Amino acid sequence: MPLTEHTAVVRRLTVSTKGAPAGEAGRGEPVTATAAAVSAVLRAFGRSPEDLPARTAVFVGAARTAAGLGAEHEGFPVHTASSPGRALRRAHRELLAKNVDLALVAGFGEPRAEAVTVHAVRRAAEAVADGDSVLGVLDVSGEAPGTPDTFDDFDDTPVVRPLRHGGRSTDPGGVRLLLWSGRDEADEARVRGELRPMVDRLFPEAFPVLPTAVPCGQEPGPVRAAVVTTADRAAPAVDGAKAAVTGRPRPVALLFPGQGSQHTAMAAGLYGREPVFTAAMDAVLDLFGEDGEDVRADWLADGATRTPKIGIDDVRRAQPLLFAVDYALGRTVLGWGVRPTAFLGHSAGELVAAVFTGVVSLPDAVGMMRERVRYAVEIPPGGMLAVGSSEEELRPYLRGDVAIAAVNAGRQTMLAGSRAPLDEVGAALRADGHTVVAVPATSPFHCPAMAPASEAVERAYRGVRLRPPALPLYSGYTGGPLSPEDALRPDFWARQLTDTVYFRPALDELLAADDMLLIEAGPRQTLTAFARRHQAVRLKASAVVPMLPARPGGPGEDRRSVLTAAARLWEEGHGLDLDAVSRLWNWSADAPPAPETPAPGTPVAEASAPDGRFGGRRPLTAV
Repeated sequence: MPLTEHTAVVRRLTVSTKGAPAGEAGRGEPVTATAAAVSAVLRAFGRSPEDLPARTAVFVGAARTAAGLGAEHEGFPVHTASSPGRALRRAHRELLAKNVDLALVAGFGEPRAEAVTVHAVRRAAEAVADGDSVLGVLDVSGEAPGTPDTFDDFDDTPVVRPLRHGGRSTDPGGVRLLLWSGRDEADEARVRGELRPMVDRLFPEAFPVLPTAVPCGQEPGPVRAAVVTTADRAAPAVDGAKAAVTGRPRPVALLFPGQGSQHTAMAAGLYGREPVFTAAMDAVLDLFGEDGEDVRADWLADGATRTPKIGIDDVRRAQPLLFAVDYALGRTVLGWGVRPTAFLGHSAGELVAAVFTGVVSLPDAVGMMRERVRYAVEIPPGGMLAVGSSEEELRPYLRGDVAIAAVNAGRQTMLAGSRAPLDEVGAALRADGHTVVAVPATSPFHCPAMAPASEAVERAYRGVRLRPPALPLYSGYTGGPLSPEDALRPDFWARQLTDTVYFRPALDELLAADDMLLIEAGPRQTLTAFARRHQAVRLKASAVVPMLPARPGGPGEDRRSVLTAAARLWEEGHGLDLDAVSRLWNWSADAPPAPETPAPGTPVAEASAPDGRFGGRRPLTAV
């Protein structure tokens, strides 16, 4: 069963109430659910209510409920049920119906009369993508699908089952990452000398299970080297690797590309072969509802047995898929233990950056993207052009609704407009010797033609809960750090359909703040190419690393490219979760998970809790 059909318990806390007044737990009777108790539930895991997701709800399971406990408390909905089991079942259904993003379920009188057990429950795919510590998934067997009130027929508490999401699967001929280090250059040479004959004499079947980094069991040294290789090329690759002496690693900034970077099957080689990426893709596409199933089917269409219903350059495919791929790649980097210090998105990529910086929740961001696509398709067809000239050089050519869509680099500017006037402008530019390339887009984003869509989207965005960025977000629409005031304005996000993207000024501001290691979390290396033109990168003060190939190259090339990015982080001096990185060559969604299951019928509150192991590998770290 896919993760999108599960809900996951990510926290659990049991509180004794033996000090409660007589007449409640003091006489062994169940505790009465009160407003004060719900306040305690909202703070049970050390977070203030302001830190909880916007769509958090409290589910109370209690034999007795105080008269003063209403349907809302401290701004959060409160749902009551007559037992802890019924409360958990209702939370499960509300989560899968996308009505709630986090359920805090308080079981009064569980597992003992004088106790309250609080569970934090999320949709499983989102929890795995976020790196939450998944204690297990709720098994609500026996409920009839499609009947919202079925939970009222079950008084028993659901059981918790281990998270079953893929397992160990090695490919002797596949590509993998080898990392090694030393205390100094001589020590690195010694380690390399020990590693080289090891990989030279190794059976291919054993190559995938070699340690990710050597020497094992000690902190990596400051002199580091890495290779991305296959078993048959491992020995010469180790010989030819260049060692790097690390110092203070440059902080990481994630770059997210937008429309124009998409291509058929982008990043598909990671789907089903990297657990966090897979869970994140599933989480996003599930939030798109029925449209998400069509997007996934078109994305994974192989062309031989099935052709896509809608082309990849159509806004109905390009933008949802770019959002999902950008987000999933960003989550993959965080899953390696890397903590970016800044984020910069281009066009639709800025909405992905908004999720990572806490401006908007993932479900709300997907809703914003759906509205964006919904109204964009109502605009008459248009297009976009990339021109090898400056903004000032292009302004005399503008006519009709053609406008400067993006300023990407010193002499790399994009135009957008309705089809006829854009064709006229393109012809005039070519006639005058300008280099003009059509951008893969069927909608005229970032020009006045999109104004009706922008106005409709703004109305839809007024109901979205927006927050100030918790981490630096550099905006292509302000050309610098996003201010709290702009982050909270629905019209700021809606105007992104019509406003010019000033990527180059935003990158200037980002690289002026510090020397950075830029990681492009998206396809095609479009932003990588722009960043390489920047003086800070040309002078090697900063650097840029793409996560995906510059052009479609097949599943193996996707994995090789992502591993190369991980190698670059290692050589820079960043710490990596080596178990997480190794999943790229020893995990598959199709492989059977570890066969660990608690005894049938074991209730959640008493289950021998799984240790949070994911795909039989390691505990996931809570965010």
